[in-house]
Amino acid sequence: MVFDRRTSGVLLHPTSLPGPNGCGDLGPAAYHFVDWLVGAGQTLWQVLPLMPIGPADSPYMSVSAFAGNPMLVDLDELIRKGWLAPISNAEREGFSDERVNYAKVVPFRNAKLREAAAGFATKGSDADKADFAAFNKAEASWLDDYALFMALDERFGGKLWPDWDAPLAKREAKALTKARKELAESISFWKFVQWCFDRQWKAVKAYANERGVQLIGDMPIFVAHHSADCWARPDLYYLDENKWPTVIAGVPPDFFSATGQRWGNPLYDWAAMDKDGYAWWIERIKRQLALADVVRIDHFRGFAGYWEIPASEPTAIHGRWVPGPGKALFAAIEKALGKLPIIAEDLGVITPDVEDLRDSFALPGMRILEFAFAAGPDHNFLPHNYVPNTVVYTGTHDNDTIRGWWATCTERERDFARHYLATDGHDIHWTMIRAAAGSVAKMAIYQLQDVLGLDGYHRMNTPGQVGCWTWRFKWDYVGPEPSRRLAELCALTGRTGADKMPKLAEWPADKPLP
Repeated sequence: MVFDRRTSGVLLHPTSLPGPNGCGDLGPAAYHFVDWLVGAGQTLWQVLPLMPIGPADSPYMSVSAFAGNPMLVDLDELIRKGWLAPISNAEREGFSDERVNYAKVVPFRNAKLREAAAGFATKGSDADKADFAAFNKAEASWLDDYALFMALDERFGGKLWPDWDAPLAKREAKALTKARKELAESISFWKFVQWCFDRQWKAVKAYANERGVQLIGDMPIFVAHHSADCWARPDLYYLDENKWPTVIAGVPPDFFSATGQRWGNPLYDWAAMDKDGYAWWIERIKRQLALADVVRIDHFRGFAGYWEIPASEPTAIHGRWVPGPGKALFAAIEKALGKLPIIAEDLGVITPDVEDLRDSFALPGMRILEFAFAAGPDHNFLPHNYVPNTVVYTGTHDNDTIRGWWATCTERERDFARHYLATDGHDIHWTMIRAAAGSVAKMAIYQLQDVLGLDGYHRMNTPGQVGCWTWRFKWDYVGPEPSRRLAELCALTGRTGADKMPKLAEWPADKPLP
């Protein structure tokens, strides 16, 4: 298992990859990036949630907890299959190789996927159609509801599902049967898109695994109210008689926000989930582990206790702490699926019950190096305070790049970092990467932006702001030096595998290391 040895990897979401069709996808650049990771001595590739994007283009508020992002489908592969006509440069007007223009890219890609679905219907081989049918059968437990939800979402022009015609909002059997018949073509389209995503992603994953690279996925704890999951199983959430949430998720006021964070996700009815042995959660984790070797669960503390906000409240101030499912949930998942390759995102205000839940299942927690210099030597994120069962990040997708952080942090933080890291800051990104790689943490993850030494312009997300999630890199940014330097550093700190590490005890004193 990946947790049994020292490993190292890079955080990069596939939408940030180079490519001609407006955003990164599962085409050649994904395979090239795996090759780059291998050359850089890395054995982990961490991505953000692979689900369809939601409001503000965020991958953390999706219409499905099980589906893949249609934007990641490699259109060129569909062209090679003969299902889609070649794409002209004129059709790509307005695309950027440095930013994702979602307003242009989403409708463009959806239109191309519809063309490909039509082409598949008339030109698909018998083998491909048999594979498509097998996928539909294997994933029916979530795929049928997802595809129908998407077809109905189109029919009702994007209205939230409680505002659909009442028989459909309340899932009356006759209404659903009629809708499946009337919307059969649209339903088939959405299933086709998921089949394309599934086989393309699994091909990338197999390519990576064959080369010693494991994939780390990312899973939000909560789901969106406007989602196939909530619509299909309203009994698992706290909803009123009209299917609107009565209470919602968020976090209380803290140092960063006087009013807290009002996320708006419906909250789970854990008692209802317990009645069937947490079957929905078992299926959700099973699906995520089919797409990744390890899964990071966002807001892990919510399983021990979560902040419940009345849906009528405009802020998170007037909420309350409510106990989560705790060990019962993870015991049920572990019984069904075996030992869990899960990373617990245990950031924020962490109480002893959260630590107990994490440690009871030997789940590694997280440490963020950019946060380490805001207090004193007892700060939990400073490397000398780590325990081995930890994942250290130079920064996450919510952080600035290291160079961006260095330019904007307080002078006190900079001064502490200079002394602690023994640096003048001229190559602060490599200094921080070295500190992470050299720590006792079993896993070390670095944003690609930090490996490349990019400034704050290249930040992926700023929490609470719109216009995020757009960053892309170009191969021009890369060059040979970052790969060489990262491979050397991780070899010296025992993170690349025994076959790639220089045997220092046997190395001639007068010969430089490779």
